[in-house]
Amino acid sequence: MNNERYTRGLAKLKEIDGQAGEGVINSLKDIAPDFAQLLIEFPFGDIYSRPGLDLKTRELAVVAALTAMGNATPQLKVHLHGARNVGCSQQEIIEVIIQMAVYAGFPAALNGLFAAKEVFSHEASL
Repeated sequence: MNNERYTRGLAKLKEIDGQAGEGVINSLKDIAPDFAQLLIEFPFGDIYSRPGLDLKTRELAVVAALTAMGNATPQLKVHLHGARNVGCSQQEIIEVIIQMAVYAGFPAALNGLFAAKEVFSHEASL
């Protein structure tokens, strides 16, 4: 795991998600280390590292997508933390999730808001 994509991806993952992202990677080491490597190289080494969008915009897009999916709450929580880490305000995140009610439905938006509430509460307790 000493290639350029991996190195670039790991740095980007740490920049966005800090320990939460590293926790996901570490949790995969005993079951699917190759998948952990792919997770670092492709989304973070290739996609997140592209020019054209800043990390704040990218994380808001991911929050929208994961909210719309409606079945990815653990991943949504990691990216809610990531969004806050790269400068998204609570209000920006809430507005993106509310917007998803139009396209993904009220249940998906409600689940997203409850995930955000949990993440924001955790932040406040630190």
